[in-house]
Amino acid sequence: MTKAELVDKLAEAGGITKKEASAVLDGLVATIVKSVKKGDPVKIPDLGTFRKVPSKARMGRNPQTGEPVRIPARKKVRFTVAKSFKEAVMGGRK
Repeated sequence: MTKAELVDKLAEAGGITKKEASAVLDGLVATIVKSVKKGDPVKIPDLGTFRKVPSKARMGRNPQTGEPVRIPARKKVRFTVAKSFKEAVMGGRK
């Protein structure tokens, strides 16, 4: 689904104009980015959680030469899917 299609669905579901739905979507994304950037996790019920996590420094390999390369520690963004969302999409365990 593209952003335009998502905006159409939001406008229809919320009974608002496409312009207002687009502004709401842009505001939501900006708020999530700002919060996760500060280090605060963002939990959206029935969807999942966005959070920033540290990764440790490690050794990797240059694929062309095969020589070892040090990969420095850094921060990554993780998204954990909510259990209710996963069950709705994947179905119950059988």
